[in-house]
Amino acid sequence: MNINLTGKKAIVTGGTGQLGRCIVRSLAECGADVAIHYLRNKEKAEELVAEVKAMGRNAGAFQADITSEKSIYAMRDKVYEEYGKPDIIINNAVIQYSWKSVLEQDPSDYISQFESCVMHNVYMNKAFVPHLIEQHYGRIVVMNTECSALSDAGVSAYVAGKRGLDGLVRCLAKEIGKHNITVNQVAPGWTISEKDRDDHSEVQPDYDKTVPMGHRGTDQDIANMVCFLASDLAAFTTGTYIPVCGGRVMPGI
Repeated sequence: MNINLTGKKAIVTGGTGQLGRCIVRSLAECGADVAIHYLRNKEKAEELVAEVKAMGRNAGAFQADITSEKSIYAMRDKVYEEYGKPDIIINNAVIQYSWKSVLEQDPSDYISQFESCVMHNVYMNKAFVPHLIEQHYGRIVVMNTECSALSDAGVSAYVAGKRGLDGLVRCLAKEIGKHNITVNQVAPGWTISEKDRDDHSEVQPDYDKTVPMGHRGTDQDIANMVCFLASDLAAFTTGTYIPVCGGRVMPGI
């Protein structure tokens, strides 16, 4: 048994980010063609396109502001024209900001998190899901976070945005399940990425000791779960929130 995405087309928002680029490569390794969304990092997007094409897959780089409905629809039209209609939607992008206490956090940060977590997904769904319904098939994988369940001090804007996202995608899963479309959330912990490897900062003792498995997960751990949920191995799995954080979050029943 293996994860086989041959013949499938995927789109990944935030595809040039630390986690996004690993997801892009992993989808391609499983056989999928990949449309790579970026906001500003065109150079990295084109570099990833070259990597994916070197694997024998099709790829394209597409710019959009995920907080703008008009921008996402424009990207959709360009993706359809130049690349084709995706079967797999990976909503990974999010706005980064400085974490502070509720009393110190600028209200604009709550707005940015709502826009990049909730509205980003609303716009992507409205733009791309109608085709999935037409073909009676689709996979949607959304990036959440362990922070949503832990609600630690200092991360309120992020948690608020991601908890809003959770409600949105659970409703969506119930609305479009009858069309053979699954909708699932992957919730990473503090993940080791290329930047950590370059900085030799993989080990974080204070955090690591809070993880039952004793260490941080990697970007590949997250990408593996994304690819599984994007595949037909997960054809009867929908509406889930799946932590990939070494046991730091264990949802109850």
